[in-house]
Amino acid sequence: MNESQEWLEEELAKVEDWEKKQNGLWFWEKIGRLPFKIIDKWTPAFIQNKIGLLLDELVQYIQTGGAYLSSVSKIPSYYPELAVRTLEDVEKLPISTMDAAVEKITGNRRKLATLQGASTGIGGIFTLTLDIPLLLSLQIKTLQDIAICYGYDPNDKKERLFVVKCLQFISADIVGKEAILKQLSQFDAEEDTTREVLSELQGWREVVFSYRDQFGWKKLFQMIPIAGLVFGAFTNRSAVNDIGEAGKMLYRKRRIMERLYKAQ
Repeated sequence: MNESQEWLEEELAKVEDWEKKQNGLWFWEKIGRLPFKIIDKWTPAFIQNKIGLLLDELVQYIQTGGAYLSSVSKIPSYYPELAVRTLEDVEKLPISTMDAAVEKITGNRRKLATLQGASTGIGGIFTLTLDIPLLLSLQIKTLQDIAICYGYDPNDKKERLFVVKCLQFISADIVGKEAILKQLSQFDAEEDTTREVLSELQGWREVVFSYRDQFGWKKLFQMIPIAGLVFGAFTNRSAVNDIGEAGKMLYRKRRIMERLYKAQ
């Protein structure tokens, strides 16, 4: 496919239109964060400690990738019908081909999230407290694999910062979304922007907790044993779908802007 400057500009406009349609948290979603304050009081200390350890592992992801780091060795499996082996090969692909690979990945992850949500939903409140870190790790993996599909290396700390901003975007209010979009639009252009994002890492643990709370009302019914299976499956599928859509749009915009810049 011939990606003319006109085509790239049209596709960029589509992404920007999607950005304008993204709203902040609804009032009821903010109210819905309250159940987690109750959950913390009810949850035994050993489970809270387990959640703390998992969150610490996510902090480690930012620094080194840890257990959550996706590998670029997966590239051939993302493009099985093409002679694509490296990130350099991926960068040369048409954006439409990248889009198709991302759609396949997110489809598979939605199925996995549905199964995971159903499994952790069976035990009600006790498995719910374990479900949130597991879901967050699945979303991180999904975002990293989307990055690879668009030719970006999650081994690069800068790319892990981009993943963090994508996660923040999903759970931010409308003012926060606008600020994050501004940061991401300048992510590759200004070193100051990268340093600004780096400075936010000290508050990453708070980001994780606020992200967790954002699931409040969506996870409320998952507190009920057995019935939580249905609600867990639905909410996890929805969460991965949301992160998949945001990841695709934000990485897609980044790749389009790079190509437009090179065409100038």
